[in-house]
Amino acid sequence: MITSIKYGQTTTYNQFWNEIQFNRTINEKWSAELNLGALYSSTESSSNIFQQNIQRSARVWGHYYFSPRWKFSSFIAHNYNKDVPEIGHFKSPKVRFALQGIYYFHKTGYTLSTRMRMELRHMRNEEKDYDNVRYRQQINYIQPINSKVLRESVVYAIASDELSFKSGTKVTGLSFFDNRLNLGAGYLFNDDIQVEVTYANQYLLRDEENQIVNVASLTVTFNNLFKNLNKKLHHKNEASSED
Repeated sequence: MITSIKYGQTTTYNQFWNEIQFNRTINEKWSAELNLGALYSSTESSSNIFQQNIQRSARVWGHYYFSPRWKFSSFIAHNYNKDVPEIGHFKSPKVRFALQGIYYFHKTGYTLSTRMRMELRHMRNEEKDYDNVRYRQQINYIQPINSKVLRESVVYAIASDELSFKSGTKVTGLSFFDNRLNLGAGYLFNDDIQVEVTYANQYLLRDEENQIVNVASLTVTFNNLFKNLNKKLHHKNEASSED
């Protein structure tokens, strides 16, 4: 959580989030996904947003494609929050479990969807363990820029807004409501690799003082990476054998 600027009961932070996503198709209905992420922050003594690595995370997904309009998912994740007292960030390992549904509105020329997610977060600090239940509702819009559809070599714009409602926990401070607005762009190198760069403005309602977090985010996604590499190696070996 970065350079802090206090205005009455509101504190503003700046952060950098990055995540690598590995997706693997299992069959027509199922796929699996692995996310590896890190969160960086500046401090009051340094404006460098990479000054402190305050969190590392890993998340494993299972996705079920029920119909062209509905996708149901579940994940289990582990977040390791590091102890950085200078910015009020304290060590609190966290395990998360979630059930999620995404409904797609099929539109010509753009993609519109809404996401519903229920999370159970089990957090631990130096005193005790605490459970926290959170419901998240998001609407997401994707607009291709140089094509009418998402395909290879296409740039696209992203916009989303998400509301979170949760029970209180003594680990992060009593809170009930969060809002996150995302704006950014992505690029599809091909069907297997894409990159997204976004800006997020996150409003966190807290018991002592509210927080506004400005986030620069980078996400790199690989689809069927190891499967495709294995195919290429197999074809290369076959070609060598024929020679």
